[in-house]
Amino acid sequence: MAFVGKKFPDLNVDAMNEMGDTFKVNVLDEAVNNKKKVVLFWYPKDFTFVCPTELHAFQSAVAEFEKRNTIVIGASCDTPEVHFAWLNTAKDNGGIEGVTYPILADSNRNLASTLGILDITNETFNEETGVVTVEGDNVTYRATYIIDEDGVVQHESINNMPLGRNVGEYLRLVDALTHVQEKGEVCPANWEEGKDAMNANRDGVSSYLASH
Repeated sequence: MAFVGKKFPDLNVDAMNEMGDTFKVNVLDEAVNNKKKVVLFWYPKDFTFVCPTELHAFQSAVAEFEKRNTIVIGASCDTPEVHFAWLNTAKDNGGIEGVTYPILADSNRNLASTLGILDITNETFNEETGVVTVEGDNVTYRATYIIDEDGVVQHESINNMPLGRNVGEYLRLVDALTHVQEKGEVCPANWEEGKDAMNANRDGVSSYLASH
């Protein structure tokens, strides 16, 4: 189910920070109550391979997101305790020490299931035993959401497990969303901050294409 154009689900989820504090985070409330955009990115598992590269890449860009009135939140289905152990593992040992943004610990998979981003296939029900079995690890794909200040999802994307994200693309998308909000123009292909946008009408596209 796609959530673009819809309100983000109103659910409270456990989270962990670098201080070892466990607390509840409601992503919708973070956006609406703080009047900020939210970039929420999911990754499959703590203590794995592509995942720490992404968490460090988002950490390196946190200041740029903050300049854009945007909160970064990570998420997986690991427990808060496993998050804390990973947060206390050095970068040169595969850890995420130095990451400061909150990381959701959706261990009951309530939010991930609602979003439909879990790696499960071939769900079967055994009538004799009453047991449901699935194939897959029942962890999340690399899903990313950009949520606006009203709690509406403006961007949703999902990568398969081996495909790491380009954090710069999410900065570009936040810039584009902000431009649309502030200028009332739309952003054409390959648009970046400082480049021409266009009016969303026939004359606007004709003028843009004539000069580009």
